[in-house]
Amino acid sequence: MKKQIFNIAIAQSNIEWTGRKVTGAHNGTIDFKSGFLTVTDDQLTGGIFVVDTSSIKILDIGDPTANEQFANHLASDDFFGITEFPEASYQITSVKDNHVEGNLTIKGITHPVNFDANVQIDGDNLTATGKIVIDRTLYGIKFRSGNFFKDLGDKLIYNDFDLNMNITAKVV
Repeated sequence: MKKQIFNIAIAQSNIEWTGRKVTGAHNGTIDFKSGFLTVTDDQLTGGIFVVDTSSIKILDIGDPTANEQFANHLASDDFFGITEFPEASYQITSVKDNHVEGNLTIKGITHPVNFDANVQIDGDNLTATGKIVIDRTLYGIKFRSGNFFKDLGDKLIYNDFDLNMNITAKVV
């Protein structure tokens, strides 16, 4: 049995996020802070990664003042509360046929989250992609959610947001 640990190459890896509302969507990036993936006999078997919540960037708002205001709002307690919760994490609990099961922690709240991953291993290098769809309300992010507030009209923000992960990792 061949077991390998691949450290995430932070500078070559990223997460692209998309959040939707009635009148459109916003998108951006957020950075990995650390992490590793465990591979046994050339199959992904485990791992954990940590995200730096203070690294969130908005890519679709070009006006610097509006961009900064929105970034500050995402950093606030209405959303990610980065002062108290500067990190989010995902711990893989099992993998079968590239279907990943694990626990996602945001704002100190943990829930199971599953997704399909595309993993490629080439010697000491690993690349992986995957899309996670998250219900933000499970993590106490209720701002303008139709589940908690009525008559929001075109101010409604949908509960689900997407994280598209692009990971490059190298053997320790």
